Amino acid sequence: MISKILAFAGSTRTDSFNKKLVKVAADGAKEAGADVTIIDLRDYQMPLYDEDLEKREGLPSSTRKLKDLMSDHHGFLISSPEYNSSISGVLKNTIDWTSRQGDDELPRSCFKGKVAGILSASPGGLGGLRGLVHVRAILENMGVMVIPDQVAISKANEAFNLDGSMKEQRQEQQVKKIGSNLAQILLKLNN
Repeated sequence: MISKILAFAGSTRTDSFNKKLVKVAADGAKEAGADVTIIDLRDYQMPLYDEDLEKREGLPSSTRKLKDLMSDHHGFLISSPEYNSSISGVLKNTIDWTSRQGDDELPRSCFKGKVAGILSASPGGLGGLRGLVHVRAILENMGVMVIPDQVAISKANEAFNLDGSMKEQRQEQQVKKIGSNLAQILLKLNN
């Protein structure tokens, strides 16, 4: 059985370091035999989570589409920027909306039983490491098993070539390894 992985960055910025990083990790997962779908959260825009809005209008259509996509995959590759020592508002809002219980489904159904690999890239010296602590805690609380290995790329503004590939071969291999490790774990779990 082929493992299906959904890969995305917690950023909507066009030239996001984390969008570049998750693509490198996705290459590692593909090389390990996984079927990887890379998405841009910009294509799934959602209002700020508001329970009154949810009660009045239900789940936004973009939320339903993303939840269906998440449910159709075995695991996630998530590259999260670090904002003020935590996760981005875009990623947190996405998690908040997609965790809501829709009609005929269990709470957090698109998260439970999934496996994730997490990464971060930042121009700062820690590479977004402080934010990954929060990403891990949130996902694990949602029922996602987060693999122990993670990568935080510091000086991200200097880490990528114009084509999105990484300048340092060693770093590129570390990032690809997150993707390949996730693919291998999912293969073992799904067989």
